[in-house]
Amino acid sequence: MVELDKLKEKDSIKIKFFIGLLTVLLIMFMFPKGESIESEVSVGSIWTQNDLIADFSYPVKKEISLYNDEISRMENRVYPVFIENKNAVQEVVKSLQDYNKWFTASLDSSLRQDSSLVNNSFLTLSSFKTFREIRKKEIEGSGITGNSLRQLFIISQNLLTDLTRIGVLNEIPSKGNKDSIAIRDKNFDKIIPIKNYYSIPNGRNYLIERLSKIPLQEPIRTALFEYINEFITPTLIYQADLTDKEITQAKNNVSKYSDIVNENERIVGTHDRITKEVKAKIDSYREAKGEILGKDKVFLQFVGKFLHIAFIIAMLIIYLFLFRKRIFYDNQKIFLLSINLVFLSFITYLINQITIAAPLQFLIFIPAASMLLTIIFDSRVGFYTTVALTLITGALRGNDYSFMATNLFAGTLAVYTVRDIKNRTQIFRSFQFILIAYITSILAFGFERFAYWQTLFIEFAFAGTNALISPVLTYGLLIFFERFFAITTDLTLLELSNFERPLLKELASKTPGTFSHSMTIGTLVENASEKIGANPLLARVGAYYHDIGKTLSPQAFVENQLSNDNIHESVSPEESVAMILKHIEEGIKLAKENNLPQEIIDFIPMHHGTMVMNFFYEKAKKLYGEEKVDINDYRYKGPKPNTKETAILMLADGCESATRAMKDAEKPKIENLIDNLIKARIDDLQLNESPLTFSDIAKIKESFKSVLVGQHHKRIRYPKQEQMENGKDQ
Repeated sequence: MVELDKLKEKDSIKIKFFIGLLTVLLIMFMFPKGESIESEVSVGSIWTQNDLIADFSYPVKKEISLYNDEISRMENRVYPVFIENKNAVQEVVKSLQDYNKWFTASLDSSLRQDSSLVNNSFLTLSSFKTFREIRKKEIEGSGITGNSLRQLFIISQNLLTDLTRIGVLNEIPSKGNKDSIAIRDKNFDKIIPIKNYYSIPNGRNYLIERLSKIPLQEPIRTALFEYINEFITPTLIYQADLTDKEITQAKNNVSKYSDIVNENERIVGTHDRITKEVKAKIDSYREAKGEILGKDKVFLQFVGKFLHIAFIIAMLIIYLFLFRKRIFYDNQKIFLLSINLVFLSFITYLINQITIAAPLQFLIFIPAASMLLTIIFDSRVGFYTTVALTLITGALRGNDYSFMATNLFAGTLAVYTVRDIKNRTQIFRSFQFILIAYITSILAFGFERFAYWQTLFIEFAFAGTNALISPVLTYGLLIFFERFFAITTDLTLLELSNFERPLLKELASKTPGTFSHSMTIGTLVENASEKIGANPLLARVGAYYHDIGKTLSPQAFVENQLSNDNIHESVSPEESVAMILKHIEEGIKLAKENNLPQEIIDFIPMHHGTMVMNFFYEKAKKLYGEEKVDINDYRYKGPKPNTKETAILMLADGCESATRAMKDAEKPKIENLIDNLIKARIDDLQLNESPLTFSDIAKIKESFKSVLVGQHHKRIRYPKQEQMENGKDQ
């Protein structure tokens, strides 16, 4: 009980209250806004309540997926808006003619000055040289008519004029109808098929095709195309802002409502089956009720949500207070539970915001939280938290009973699959049980509402994803919680009990006597812990590590002395005490260096408590006189055991060592020795800070006697065994 008292001393009611209040508020604000909290209905189920009559007229909202489909269709019907440049032909011709005049004059200047203007022209070097060569032959009159360059300019003008008159789009719009465009003229739109016009790339192809039909040399054709390409001018300019306005207007024209329910109209009658249309009416009625509430009713709804979540969490807190006080008085563990509740609620909130037509509720990983809390605490805490989680998330889903029942079943099976976990890989065996729970529940509720097999198979797929991901999520989060909250789970203890661990290997190799002693004690404390409801695994692992400090000076302890020479016979009692105490300090140091959990480190000093080292105390009294010896100088430094497991280890350590030293280990003597050793520790007040009861001590005695008597029972001696023991020939 002392450990619990220390937890109470460190416990802050203010922090606990703050964690609880914050948890309730965070979850409460995740409720759907503006809706009255009533029972959820599903398509195919039977309405078992009284006739539902509308108190007022209200519109029926369309199904979200249907509404979104209509929005998409309307968006695709909008024609992209273009503005036509009606003066495009004149502008192109003028631009081309002006450039022709400048270009011809530049060529003449280039010929006279023997210089190149290619850097000042958009033409490539080869095309520029082609035009200059044509101009040179024109001037010289060598085999080419004087109108050749002028004729090329006329061809260019004709081709560009034809292309511009047909129409060139400056871009192909990505929004709206892709088959036609709207050409806006003031307030009127003219709808023309988009295939009647060229895009800029298609316009280039048009020019290439036209040029291919004109008898020209290839270099001249290439140069001419390069020349014309620079003057292609869009005649139809896409107006993104006008198009967006049209799309917005089209969307606004889509009604969110499919029907109207009049005041006093029956929405659904008793024993009627819920169809999609009826469900839409009920959902719209629920939302409409929430929207028309006055301020006073909104406040009452706020209070109702608060109390709703508060009493669910209160049930869990009451259980912890009555049956798991170590968790209740540890705010760090309360915070850990709060994180799980809020996180799963937040996942539920996010799922509620997604409007796609898929059973996304199966991606709320309640089984993962169930397994995680079972491994961290125990199966009962895991189960009660699962109940709280399913009630809270079910409330966030609109009091969806089928959702709650399905996840309660899956979470409960998940709890029982890891309640006696032996290794981390066992987590992944939970997959099949979670999957079975989900499939069974889906079939049950699916058959009730006459669901189609296609719908059920989709739900199976999502449930299977949950069953697959939950163990993986549990495995990953478990490591995080173990490290972040410094929690020692049974999995951690199982890993520490592996004899391949460095400290245990070193204990076995350097101190074989101590190692044997620790293994025997491990059996003793494990058996006794099972009898009184303590943690057998924690007790056994604590026993393995309680004497690791002896590896630094093994010869200082009699069980490791292979010869008859005892180091303590040649040193003073004070030096012997210092050697003995050192193994406690060194053991704690070694444990911390190897990152052992605090629960295991506690076994190192507590298994001796503040007991007196009687052998050296009596030796000191003989040497110095009783009046000159202070008994406190010969006591261990403590602390005393404050848990059942550390107290059992203290008792087991003394009993095992004493019985090992017995010359005539007969059953009555062993039993008397155990009784007297345990009584001595009780009389020395070594168990005052532990939660052991007299009933527990009685069971511990019986357990010790059963094991130790069995280990020291009489055996039949082999023939001539005495001769073999003395090394004589047979």
